Amino acid sequence: MGKFIFAFLLLLTGAHAAAQQPAPVKPSAAEKGRYLAAAGDCVACHTATNGRPYIGGRPFHTPFGILYSTNITPDKKTGIGNYTLEDFTAAMRRGKGTHGNLYPAMPYTSYYLIPDEDIASLYGYFMQLPPVEYVPPENDLFFPANLRFGLGFWNWIFFDKAPLPPPEGKSPEWQRGNYLVNALGHCGECHTPRNFAFAMKSDEKFAGNILEGWDAVDIRPASLRRQGWNSEQLRLLFTTGASERGTAVGEMFSVVKHSLSHLSESDVNAIITYLLDDSENTSETIGNPQVAAEQFKQGRADFVAYCAACHGREGRGITLSFAPPMDRNAAVRGENPYNTIAVILRGLPAQRMDRTNARAGMPGFHRELDDTRVAGLVNFMRAAWGSAEKPVTREDVAEIRRQLREHDYLDAME
Repeated sequence: MGKFIFAFLLLLTGAHAAAQQPAPVKPSAAEKGRYLAAAGDCVACHTATNGRPYIGGRPFHTPFGILYSTNITPDKKTGIGNYTLEDFTAAMRRGKGTHGNLYPAMPYTSYYLIPDEDIASLYGYFMQLPPVEYVPPENDLFFPANLRFGLGFWNWIFFDKAPLPPPEGKSPEWQRGNYLVNALGHCGECHTPRNFAFAMKSDEKFAGNILEGWDAVDIRPASLRRQGWNSEQLRLLFTTGASERGTAVGEMFSVVKHSLSHLSESDVNAIITYLLDDSENTSETIGNPQVAAEQFKQGRADFVAYCAACHGREGRGITLSFAPPMDRNAAVRGENPYNTIAVILRGLPAQRMDRTNARAGMPGFHRELDDTRVAGLVNFMRAAWGSAEKPVTREDVAEIRRQLREHDYLDAME
């Protein structure tokens, strides 16, 4: 009897404890703001190389000169410490700073889609950061781009404040991805071509854009599928920075390191769902290494001499952390050969995501290989493992070499 009463009391106590279980705790405003700042990749733009986070000073090379990012710590002299929520909202959504119009390198042309609740959370997060007194270098812009009042006319002509397209028949996951890609993540700011005034071409959204010596590639669904990307490969890229389809380089590496790799699994899946947009896998068209070797003999010889030691004579690579495969590489399979040429010319820096995830660097060969030989090497790779119809010419390589040299990218890895 005593055992029965004891068991009954245990059951009663357990039931009472279950009834008293608190509801799931919602993240604090600071935690939510920190997460949103990561999703918006704010630290990447507002942190100089080897600089303190959020104090600004990172240079941006534009057709009109050099812009430097600003200090967004809550320092009252040099940061945003005197900003009210209304001031912060105006800067985020309309490009209106307390000192005048902001240059559209600040992606307010995407951030205007962020709702009030998320704006307030971001404001709360930045205002609780440690204030740091720091003044970034002065912008070095040509006339008339150095006149801020002219940005009012720019906004009047080019700032399209259209709402996000209505999600007809789309899942909640797709809708979340729509918000993360188009608003908070502002992916179009890098992946969309710009016009003469540096405004995004709305009719070519996500079609790719040359940025800091790399091609911010075409990320429209059909293009991603054509390059061989699927959900699994995109998830690996977004969370680790590397997959068999390719590795994140340049600004995209920073996006993965500081933003995408910190997002929840559900948000990463939402982004992938939006980008692929329910498109179907396309049949992969691959090249023919034997025919390519016969057609581009010097290109094949240069691949063996300069690439095969790491990427393998058959292009299968070693490991993702050391030398990824070429026979499945999205850049080799893409329509635009820019990144393949740029990698050969300028090389790649060593990259470290964290203590357990790092990748070896790659030397550039702009001194060893002239334009004709680079073109032959690229043509061999694309014919062997891609599906390119138009061959790369010596003139194509010469133009990319000129662009990279003009901005001192060729010797940056040395």
